[in-house]
Amino acid sequence: MVTFVDRVTLHLRAGKGGNGCVSVRREKFKPLAGPDGGNGGSGGDVVLVADPQVTTLLSYHHSPHRSAGNGGFGMGDNRSGALGEDQELPVPLGTVVKDTDGNVLVDMLTPGMRFVAAPGGLGGLGNAALASPKRKAPGFALLGTPGWEGDVVLELKTVADVALVGFPSAGKSSLIAAVSAARPKIADYPFTTLHPNLGVVQAGDARYTIADVPGLIEGASEGRGLGLEFLRHVERCTALVHVLDCATLDPGRDPLSDLDIILGELAAYPVPEGQLPLLERPQIVVLNKIDVPEAHELADFVRPDIEARGFRVFEISTVSRAGLRELTFALGDIVEQHRLATIDEAPAERVVIRPKGAEKDFTIKVEGGTYGPVYRILGDKPVKWVQQTDFQNEEAVGYLADRLARLGVEDELFRAGAVAGATVVIGPGDGIVFDWEPTLSSAAELMTAPRGTDPRLLQSTRRTNNERRERYHERMDAKAEARAELEAERLAARAAGISPDGDSSALTFDDEDER
Repeated sequence: MVTFVDRVTLHLRAGKGGNGCVSVRREKFKPLAGPDGGNGGSGGDVVLVADPQVTTLLSYHHSPHRSAGNGGFGMGDNRSGALGEDQELPVPLGTVVKDTDGNVLVDMLTPGMRFVAAPGGLGGLGNAALASPKRKAPGFALLGTPGWEGDVVLELKTVADVALVGFPSAGKSSLIAAVSAARPKIADYPFTTLHPNLGVVQAGDARYTIADVPGLIEGASEGRGLGLEFLRHVERCTALVHVLDCATLDPGRDPLSDLDIILGELAAYPVPEGQLPLLERPQIVVLNKIDVPEAHELADFVRPDIEARGFRVFEISTVSRAGLRELTFALGDIVEQHRLATIDEAPAERVVIRPKGAEKDFTIKVEGGTYGPVYRILGDKPVKWVQQTDFQNEEAVGYLADRLARLGVEDELFRAGAVAGATVVIGPGDGIVFDWEPTLSSAAELMTAPRGTDPRLLQSTRRTNNERRERYHERMDAKAEARAELEAERLAARAAGISPDGDSSALTFDDEDER
């Protein structure tokens, strides 16, 4: 059964914003009371909180899907929707939050630190908030935007002052159990410890934490034996304690060769930028298991060689507790010196306010298409405005067109070479596809139309004066042509001696004389 997890992928979904309300106040003797639709509530956020009482990411290993509450819809009588409930996720101190590409978003080091991993969507405005002197009774409201949805990676790096490193079964768990109140699992087989164990050590006035890191083997810096998973917990330590087994019976192993292998793995492990390399930190070598006679003799034999390399060496036994007091006090001195140096070196925090350059609200990319170029509009504002638009409402579509025009989208489309009828896509991927029709500079806001419609989208059947004049001339010309044809037929019939009824005997003597 899994009891400790130091890496997990969370699938987060923030709350959706509630839609705004379209409502008109109805009150006796006040037929024109005006709009009173309320705004929608914003969606809830998913927030990570650094909690010193939490030591593992186990709960997220079993339940990685977390979501926040949705915002409520706006209502009439200027009532706003309820805010979505935030989802707070406690994480251990030392948790590093990364995106799926491996980029570090935040390092949760301070107790109570909060980080909004998934921001909630914005609530839509009701028609009361959209009213203006030009549009006094809007027949539409804005929709709520969807919340952020995606994955984040939580990676726990143990926060400890001292880290115990060494080969498996070197006695690291026994050492932390002997100097602190920690009770790790101890057995006589390799890799008994599969996750870091933390203990608090009190040495005189010094109080510090010590971490029992699972055993390392050759090739750990390249991931062999889960080495990368174990070495991650050494990054934040102040000092390293090399625990060497002087009673090992494995062929080809001795304290000096074990020390060389561990040093090589620590040197090959890359630490994050800004941190001190592992081998440049204070290091102490511990020769363990000297309660065994042969191990005591071996410790006395290799100690001069190790001290010649510049390491402080302590001979200890977790069974007889020999040398433990000297070791704990030496580690306490190292930790206290580091804390004092850190306080002295820490610069005073300065708040620097620098002006930011103007950023474009949107960009237009021209992409090739089967039926001609496609003009794609990218930017936070256009994408958000499209998400807020109810395309079943013509007035809302006209409001979107006005917002895009004020932002300068149409001018940029002209510069990019777009013509009337060109395909325009707003947003990445499939997005929202339009057949672009340039808007004309006119007093469209002052044009009257039924609520919920936009006069620019209405197909008006009323003819202009020019069209009426042309139609009148066409009718007059058609009548003149018809009269001319009838007159020509009448004259032809008279010339042939045929009456209009087709009877030649009906002709009068006058007609015969004329012939």
